[in-house]
Amino acid sequence: MNNSFLNSLTPKEPKFFPILKEMADVILVASNLMIECLEKGDHDSAIEYYKKIKEQEKRGDALSTRVFDELNSTFITPFDREDIHHLANRLDDVTDRINSCAKRIVLYNPKQITNSAFEIAILLNVGAISIGKAVDELNVLKKSSKKIKEYCIELHDIEHDADDVYEHFLIDLFENEKDAIEIIKLKEIMSELEKATDVAEQVGKIIQTIIVKYA
Repeated sequence: MNNSFLNSLTPKEPKFFPILKEMADVILVASNLMIECLEKGDHDSAIEYYKKIKEQEKRGDALSTRVFDELNSTFITPFDREDIHHLANRLDDVTDRINSCAKRIVLYNPKQITNSAFEIAILLNVGAISIGKAVDELNVLKKSSKKIKEYCIELHDIEHDADDVYEHFLIDLFENEKDAIEIIKLKEIMSELEKATDVAEQVGKIIQTIIVKYA
């Protein structure tokens, strides 16, 4: 009796989908908070928003740990254990990067946050929405993979656009900013924000791997 026949007879645990969806929601909340933080622009507000983002980061960590615990206690999973674990880790990493950016804004207290930061934050927020939609589609992946493929392409395009914004930011920074310390501050803040879009694209790549295996 082959494994595929056995798998068709054995119910797979659906509990991973709500956890992954909640992790995607954490990213969306954190990205919204980052936009609000940049809109405010002052240090006191940055401190308060960092606290709020940190709460989401802790929430994401707890959900990631929960996925790991569930994997260890579940006999049959909807996808390969490694894929679920990898996906949960990358979802958590997106929130971690947003938190890292917020932390640097508070610690470095730059004179002014550039418009480029706001542009990337908006792109990241759009990516968070795409991640949420893609994770929603995982539950019905075997019925249709068209929508989820589109969301993964969106994540790739968003990362590409964020790269362009970051590159133009660097050109402008080195040409016009004369304060070396300020250059370091802004570059590190923007680097963390741009890396969040990189990790968001990696989420899409993991989902694409799952599509190849199961769609």
